[in-house]
Amino acid sequence: MKHYTFIDYVTQGYLMLVGVLVLLFHGDRVPLWPLLIVAHVIGISLVHLLIRFHATRRTGWLLDFLRHFYPVLLYTGFYRETGELNQMFVSGYLDPFFIRLEGRVFGVQPSLEAMPWLPYLWVSELFYAAYFSYYAMIVGVGLALFRRSRQQFFHYVSVVSFVFYLCYLAYIFTPVMGPRIFLREITEYRLPDDVQPAIVPPYPPAIQTGPFYQLMTWIYRIFEAPGAAFPSSHVAVALSTVWFSFLYLRRIRLLHLVVAVLLCLATIYCRFHYAVDVIAGVLAAAMLVPLGNWLYFKYPKTVQPVVPPGENSSSDAETPAPTDNSADITKPE
Repeated sequence: MKHYTFIDYVTQGYLMLVGVLVLLFHGDRVPLWPLLIVAHVIGISLVHLLIRFHATRRTGWLLDFLRHFYPVLLYTGFYRETGELNQMFVSGYLDPFFIRLEGRVFGVQPSLEAMPWLPYLWVSELFYAAYFSYYAMIVGVGLALFRRSRQQFFHYVSVVSFVFYLCYLAYIFTPVMGPRIFLREITEYRLPDDVQPAIVPPYPPAIQTGPFYQLMTWIYRIFEAPGAAFPSSHVAVALSTVWFSFLYLRRIRLLHLVVAVLLCLATIYCRFHYAVDVIAGVLAAAMLVPLGNWLYFKYPKTVQPVVPPGENSSSDAETPAPTDNSADITKPE
């Protein structure tokens, strides 16, 4: 394991921890638990083989890319898995608690009030586009850094993946559907009468014609994991990518920050999250990004394949890890 870096330990640790939780606590609430255990064992093995293969072979572009990028390929699977596991420790969903909390803090349900207050197509499309920009932020910042510096890219993937994994772990223990539960989209679960509004403001017909509204509706229908609302990973991860823009991509940092702020507002306006989910996402980013960054520097920070004697690699990803932490941060734009 001498070729492991911080994110390799974290990824393997997440796979092992969740696998052990499923093995010990599946009960009768995880019907496909044997397949999940097998999938985690396979995942651990494949990640280890990728690290070993990269460390003992001359690297090509594809292998080098996979070695740096592989945690990103796991995000969707880990995310969807939380929807299969979030009933191991909690029966039903915790939305009633958060709905009552919203009422005590704000006096209203912000996620139900925002859209009727601004029922305009251009407003809704701005917010839905900002919400969709989450995917562009993750991929765009990642590709920009990959083209610019393998070391900066690996720093980015390591910290962002750390934030993702801890959000996913939270979803297993705190299943929260979010405001969509008001619309009774979960047929097997109904809110208590005291928190279910008699009338839920519908989506205005004009808003439903917007292309970004329709795109996000399709994405949620296909990829959404039920119970993955608290904390908002959209907010936590978007703010994590902003941190890297301020660190490495300073030309876009202010625009990136503005879009991220719009995204935070969009989570409420578009009825994907409660306001407290957003606050929790901001706090998660504020705590996990510095922690992930600190842990990143506690472990080897570069991917170092074995290069045959007499051959030098031009890739900065293959340079020996510096001993001075500050040397690992190459010059930003």
